Parts: sequence; structure tokens; C-alpha cells
Amino acid sequence: MKTIILVRHGKSSWEYSVSDKDRPLKEKGIKDVHKVVKAFMANSIHLDAAYSSPANRALHTAMIFLRTLNFPLDNFELSNKLYDFSGEAVGSFIKQLNNNYDTVVIFGHNEAFTHIANSLGNLYIDNVPTSGLVQIDFDTNDWSAVVKGTTVRTLFPKQIKE
Repeated sequence: MKTIILVRHGKSSWEYSVSDKDRPLKEKGIKDVHKVVKAFMANSIHLDAAYSSPANRALHTAMIFLRTLNFPLDNFELSNKLYDFSGEAVGSFIKQLNNNYDTVVIFGHNEAFTHIANSLGNLYIDNVPTSGLVQIDFDTNDWSAVVKGTTVRTLFPKQIKE
């Protein structure tokens, strides 16, 4: 079985005169990421690898999430393929994952993550919100064979009680 965990970056700020890749997280984004990762920790899932878009907001989200889990950062990489908004590059990225990894978390962007959640999962999601997490399991041992899986969990900040 293969499992992909999609985590959309936290709420970001538009108030700075920086490039899209350099936009930072807002304080609310930071708080929401903490809320989601704490809820995620309730089910102990072993992560084999983690990848993030190089955009500041996605990387910051990944660092909060992975440090909270005490995830070894030598199993973490940045990938320009995850700086994708359509889902095409993210979809091919997933199909090219190393088969030695069974459970992988990726940090990235919308519309890509909503597209991937709906095309690979079996539950329609109108919009993966900022800091939102979607977990999809696939009944295969080969990432390149991933077609349609089962959406086993969604964690969205507004649904999590504090």
C-alpha cells in the first residue's frame, strides 16, 4: 500500500512587496499549521519521506509540521515540481516517487492540491483550504501505478476544535 499526504501551505501574506515564491506565512497560517499537525499526530503514522515546494510559505509550513513530528530532516527535500498550481507536475511527481517509500507527505499549493485530491481520491473536495491536509491510500506497491485511491482523512483547520 502507498499513502500520499497532501498539505497545502498555511495562510500567506500579500502585504509585502516580494515575489510569489517569497511570500511569508501570516500568524494565522502558522497557528493553523500547528492545529493541523497536532490533530494529525493523534493517529501515529510513520512518514518515510517529505517533500516541499521551494516557495517560502510551503517550506515554512513543512518546517513547522515536520519539526512538530520530530521528523528527520535528512528525509526531506525541496522540489521545484511542487511549485505547481495546475496539478500536472504534482501528479507526475507522485508517480515518480521512490518505491522504497510507502508513506510520503508533500507540501504545496492550490489549485494543484485540490485537483490531485479529487483526481486521485474518491471523495470530492470543493477546495483544500490553507493548512488543509488530505490523506489518500492506494492499493498498490508501485507509485507509477497510482490511479485512484481512497481518501481516508481530511484535516481542515476550521473543522478542528481547539
